[in-house]
Amino acid sequence: MDGKVIGLFLLVVFITLLITFYTARKTKDARSFYTAGGGLKGWQNGFAIAGDFMSASSFLGLIGAISLFGYDGLFLMYGALVSYLVVLLLVAEPLRNLGKYTLADMITERFRSKKIRAVTAFNALTISIFYMLAQLVAAGALFKLLLGINYELSVIIVGIVMLSFVLFGGMTATSWVQIIKAFLLLGGTIFIFILVMSKFDFNFIRVFQEMKTATPLKEAYLNPGAKYTNGLDAISLTLGLVLGTAGLPHVLSRFLTVPDAKVARKSVVYSIWIIGLFYIMVIFLGFAAARFVGVDTIMAANSAGNMAAPLLAEMLGGETLFAIISAVAFATILAVVAGIVITGATAFSHDFYNEILKNGKATQGQQMKMARIASIGITVLSIILALFVQNMNVAFLASLALTVGASSNLPVILFTVYWKRFNITGAITGILVGLIGTLLFVSLSPSIWSPIKGAALFVGEPLFPLTSPGIVSIPLGFLGAYLGTILSTKRETGNFDEILVKSNTGNDVKGVNHH
Repeated sequence: MDGKVIGLFLLVVFITLLITFYTARKTKDARSFYTAGGGLKGWQNGFAIAGDFMSASSFLGLIGAISLFGYDGLFLMYGALVSYLVVLLLVAEPLRNLGKYTLADMITERFRSKKIRAVTAFNALTISIFYMLAQLVAAGALFKLLLGINYELSVIIVGIVMLSFVLFGGMTATSWVQIIKAFLLLGGTIFIFILVMSKFDFNFIRVFQEMKTATPLKEAYLNPGAKYTNGLDAISLTLGLVLGTAGLPHVLSRFLTVPDAKVARKSVVYSIWIIGLFYIMVIFLGFAAARFVGVDTIMAANSAGNMAAPLLAEMLGGETLFAIISAVAFATILAVVAGIVITGATAFSHDFYNEILKNGKATQGQQMKMARIASIGITVLSIILALFVQNMNVAFLASLALTVGASSNLPVILFTVYWKRFNITGAITGILVGLIGTLLFVSLSPSIWSPIKGAALFVGEPLFPLTSPGIVSIPLGFLGAYLGTILSTKRETGNFDEILVKSNTGNDVKGVNHH
């Protein structure tokens, strides 16, 4: 590959560092580091949310999954889009009205408990690392294909570059990188989509007709069952995706970067339209990759199919388009990883350090110092873990993080806002049962164990039959929260009446009375 790729990569890094340098001057306190000062407009936060969600798993993983498995690749897509309706209708407004910097702030607004804060923060860290793995795996595969750099070194390079603007720019820099990245990714996708459809004379029916014979799967390519032969597994995966976004800490934290609940709702509407447009095009890019690049070539570059999009770009527009799309994919990874790291660092610095260890009395400087130390720790841990999962599809890795969020955070969020009897024991039980249950089922699943060598991380028979445990772990999380509440002898139900008012109006009871 010529210097064009390297040049574009360096340009992306330079632009992100320039944004960081500019916004670092605005990052003067913990609030600006954690939530960009809460001053983003609806369209800005909408594009940032879309930028957050249109990650490496969406761009590289989804196109790869669709190219290899056709219809079954769509299971990783439509559930994620529908999930924003759950966020819009049930979560966005209460979270913005009750939260300050983190999800734990929202939960402890009702339950003044350090135990709940600690468990919620630990869960946020766990989910953040899970989701970050998907981005780092994509980064390693991308660098290996483009520059010939081995996977391990690629992951380390991305971690270091990303960490540089997290440490200095905080959420303000990350938000603007995500906004710019969303524009770039959307523009690049539209351009490739137009090139692809020109190959089919802009005839959508012809696309589906040709795909019946374009792959080794023949007509089965357009029917369910190529990957998910177990219908229950497909339902389980979809359930995790539909409910998972409402439990992802790095997505939820975006609603704390706007001034009020009205702007939070607008943000979700913007993001739904942007992501919806993007996903429609992704379907046809996946088809085109299978048709023009070929399944064998895609799998030769990466066995999980993660390089289908850059290979399609190279086929359509040569090395120049290949370099541009790869650079955009790199920007995607940088932006999303940065957002995840900031969320995890905020959970550690604000929740563990300031609220639990310092009883809320840590200075702004101390909090920012601890957030930066935590950013380094999270990045190093994620890099180490990413070295062991390089052959897993990044869209699937991201879906596991979504399932953890749906199983652990979502039950507690909903019960906190909508169930009067809910108590401290129920909140702690719900989070732990959802988190531990999901991780246990995944560790025993076909994603980790397979009798065929190389098909999974370990050789052996899986003890749990489903690759995605959502259909079991999500009800288990809700059941844990319910049973923990009704079986508890303590009636620590918190200030539900005040929460009900504040979650719907944004004002406390006194403020409403005076209104």
